[in-house]
Amino acid sequence: MDTQLTVTKNALSETQRKFAKELYNSYETHQALVEDNFNGVVTNEDDAYAVQSMVTEMKGEAVGGYKVSLTSKQTQDMFDSDSPLYGAQVTSHFMQSPVELHQAELMEPLAEVEMLFTVTEDVSSSDSLEDLMHKTLVAPAVEVPDSRFSDWFPSLSKYMVMSDSAVGGFVTYGEEVRTDDLFDTVDDVAHVNCELFHDGKKLKDGQSSEVLGNPLKSLHWLVEKLEEQGTPLQKGQRVSSGTFLLPESLTTGRWKATFDKGLGSVFLHVK
Repeated sequence: MDTQLTVTKNALSETQRKFAKELYNSYETHQALVEDNFNGVVTNEDDAYAVQSMVTEMKGEAVGGYKVSLTSKQTQDMFDSDSPLYGAQVTSHFMQSPVELHQAELMEPLAEVEMLFTVTEDVSSSDSLEDLMHKTLVAPAVEVPDSRFSDWFPSLSKYMVMSDSAVGGFVTYGEEVRTDDLFDTVDDVAHVNCELFHDGKKLKDGQSSEVLGNPLKSLHWLVEKLEEQGTPLQKGQRVSSGTFLLPESLTTGRWKATFDKGLGSVFLHVK
């Protein structure tokens, strides 16, 4: 994997390498970037993922997993895309509920309700959705997207989103159980309902079918994409598979997401 990162990084232009360093500096300092200052720096998917890879390497921490974004027609339309995209997430940014976050750790965060999978065996693009059920754990999750760019949602361009680790912030998750213990069939995974609360007030509800029709399809898309890029999904890595609902601004207070079908709840306190 180190070789892949080196080759990818060397393929970048000097301007793109400088952009990656700016993204990493923003990640460290929480000083927001302005997208207009980087117009034309990244104009295709390969370069965007290469910038992301360089930023990930600069973080000096193992990749704990990935987040998949743009998993509904509505969100794809917002960012002028016809497919999902992914962002690598370092291990320390996957946090088990209950979680406490401080505003100083965040920039312009949102709250999304998701299903998280953890890989327990080797996976490949030849796996069926049923195979993936047998090779994963599942847990409820609240993902906290956050960007290194100011005023980013929903106006940030697709290649900037890709470069910025799919606007990755934190992923908080609940109890993990075997996916095939919780769900009898692949179709069952597409029929999970959730509710999102802030300080006891229900904000909205959502359904797992919003995630490419079934969150297992999102997981399979990522397995295939990473395999194509030569950096396959690894045993032990986690995948936040896509939001059940349009995100809410993550303000201070107590957040809760509850899921049916025995998936459980996630608790997040923002100070």
